Amino acid sequence: MDISIVIPIYNEEESLHELSVWLLKVMIKERYDYEVIMIDDGSTDNTRKVMTEICRKNPRFKSLSFQRNYGKSSALQVGFQMAQGNVIITMDADLQDSPDEIPELYKMIMSRRYDMVSGWKKNRRDPIGKRLPSKFYNFTVRLVSGIKLHDFNCGLKAYSKDLIKSIEIYGEMHRYIPVIAKWAGFKKIGEKVIHHYPRKFGKSKFGMERYIKGYLDLLTISFISRYGKRPMHLFGALGTMIFLAGFIVAGYLAYEKWINQIYMMTSRPLFYFGLLAMVLGTILFVGGFLGELICRNSMERNKYIIRSDVDKLEQRYHKRQKRSKTQSSNQKQKTDL
Repeated sequence: MDISIVIPIYNEEESLHELSVWLLKVMIKERYDYEVIMIDDGSTDNTRKVMTEICRKNPRFKSLSFQRNYGKSSALQVGFQMAQGNVIITMDADLQDSPDEIPELYKMIMSRRYDMVSGWKKNRRDPIGKRLPSKFYNFTVRLVSGIKLHDFNCGLKAYSKDLIKSIEIYGEMHRYIPVIAKWAGFKKIGEKVIHHYPRKFGKSKFGMERYIKGYLDLLTISFISRYGKRPMHLFGALGTMIFLAGFIVAGYLAYEKWINQIYMMTSRPLFYFGLLAMVLGTILFVGGFLGELICRNSMERNKYIIRSDVDKLEQRYHKRQKRSKTQSSNQKQKTDL
């Protein structure tokens, strides 16, 4: 299968029919072998009913509904597990992302061998209340991750099958898939400027609480990617430095008492800072040691990502392109005759 299109959906009943027609038009024009996976994230309107009608008309459209709202990351993770295509495209269901971008995204993965391509809403058609926080958020993620993308949170993205089957997302991690991909060893990450349309139906699911959760998830990913399998390198180092600082303070106070004959050390705030530093340093060191023991005995300790033979997929893609051009040429000759 060429393409799997994964669409997380929450209360988008008005846009689904138009989106399905638009997708079908693009898929037929490009002659893709495709599937469209629609994940209803516990919608409270008629989204589920509309999805069922679309799937009844076209068996290439598949649907799944959550019992309640679990979040976009959960919907995407389930869609990724179901996807069978060599290229996986994700997009939102609000008609702000254009399916006409899919062919170029597909080519960038298959022909130019990108692991992932992220859409960039360069001319974003959203209120300023969404644009300004988004710019600050993207700047922060670029700074922390070192990945030079302009729009981490764009819903329109393309992934290789290898990447999707090698990662796991949860919480609010969907906006950090490029960071997770880089951590997993998929370093060829690109972006493409896409057309962005104003919302046609319904209302935005945007809320400021998403940024709070997002930044906490960024800290989580940054920690796991660097120290997930070697916690002693962080907690052990911090614990040692803090303990040494407390030990130096204790040594200084001991010198003051026994050499300079200055007593009543327990009345000095410095005494308690030194004591606190030694206790905190010991706790951190022991915490790192226990974390190391847990990692050593984890079932995931020797789990590694093996990259499949992408050259075969690329050869198959070029053969398909050549066959398509030959068919078009033959069709044109028949028309001329």
